[in-house]
Amino acid sequence: MTIFLYSIIFLLGALIGGQLNRGIYRLAWNPRPIGPWSSPHPAAPPRRGRDRIPVLGWFGLRRESTLHGAGYWIRPALLELAVGAGFAWLYWWQVDQAALYPVHVPKPDLATLIAQYLIHTGLISLMIVATFIDLDEKTIPDAITLPGTLLMLALAAAFPSTALPDVLTVPVGGQHTGPLLVSSPNAWPTWLNDSAGLAIGIGCLVGWALAIWPKIATMRRGLIKAVRYLTVSMFRYPYWKMIVSVTAVCSLLIAAVWMLGGDSWESLLSALVGMAFGGGLIWAVRIIGSGALGKEAMGFGDVTLMAMIGACVGWQPSLIIFFMAPFVAVIFCLIQWILTRRRDIAFGPYLCGAALVLLLFWDPIWKQARPIFSLGWMIPQVLFFCLILMGGLLSLWRITEQLLFRHPTPPDRDQTDA
Repeated sequence: MTIFLYSIIFLLGALIGGQLNRGIYRLAWNPRPIGPWSSPHPAAPPRRGRDRIPVLGWFGLRRESTLHGAGYWIRPALLELAVGAGFAWLYWWQVDQAALYPVHVPKPDLATLIAQYLIHTGLISLMIVATFIDLDEKTIPDAITLPGTLLMLALAAAFPSTALPDVLTVPVGGQHTGPLLVSSPNAWPTWLNDSAGLAIGIGCLVGWALAIWPKIATMRRGLIKAVRYLTVSMFRYPYWKMIVSVTAVCSLLIAAVWMLGGDSWESLLSALVGMAFGGGLIWAVRIIGSGALGKEAMGFGDVTLMAMIGACVGWQPSLIIFFMAPFVAVIFCLIQWILTRRRDIAFGPYLCGAALVLLLFWDPIWKQARPIFSLGWMIPQVLFFCLILMGGLLSLWRITEQLLFRHPTPPDRDQTDA
């Protein structure tokens, strides 16, 4: 039965991998007719039914190599194989081994472990599509991150027990686990159950909506005209109607969960704060880094991506992911610079890589980080200081880069002729 179960999970994962390949090629800024689930290229040979068999179907699709490039089929075939094997291994790790939980505490019931596993595989699937599109063209489509964020918020409210675990110590019964909340590792403050908590939750949602609202701002003609341009640009396209409608409906749903209270409200508010903190942190780095370097330091797709991840894992893991991502990226960046001398990178894949590492090794990571987060409100203050320090260091790096890598000024023609 165990072999049969893992075989079924592998096959389902490989099928999902086929749909992830479909999303990678269809949701990109420049869609490509690659894969058995997309409309074929006009010059492509006729598609066959067996082309849709996971992994194996790509061996038949090699016949389109003249259209898409030699070996184009290798990556999608390996992706489907990796998703199938990875989902099976993750089931063993998170469900059979309950590896997200410390060894010495009681484990939750099987239904909770399976629900937790399904939510994490959903997040990983979204991150896979975002990662490969970002690697291909350095963009992250809103079609992935925006619905993904709303999905993670809904799942947080519907399944509050599936949040990442935190170890709690009680006077009677020793240690047990509870969901990671916005206040963890400290106790949940009762005032977050009042109207102030509701205001924070809706404020996080409105802030996210304003962030994704298409707009243009420029200070070239002064503050007053900048505000005018910003306001006009926000209502230039019909897209604003959908944003306002979704925000209004979601605000009513948040209020309904708040009225119900209990674990669902605590989980939803924690997810909303995680969304706002994750996206806001990357947005702050984008603004400060762009100003210090004099060029775009990070794409806005990274902001929406981190908001989606934060809605799933919470604000504490989002901060850990932010500091882990450079270590995930450094090896790949060095290889890229050695081979191509390029210093620009797509940061989204490394945020996703750090998030995956955190999901796999949450227990030892949180065991080391938990004492730091017990500082509470001191953490945002320290983080604010670090962002200011980062701006100064990046400004210093820009000056150094200009001195070391600037091109020599060509000699004046008159002086050359002389």
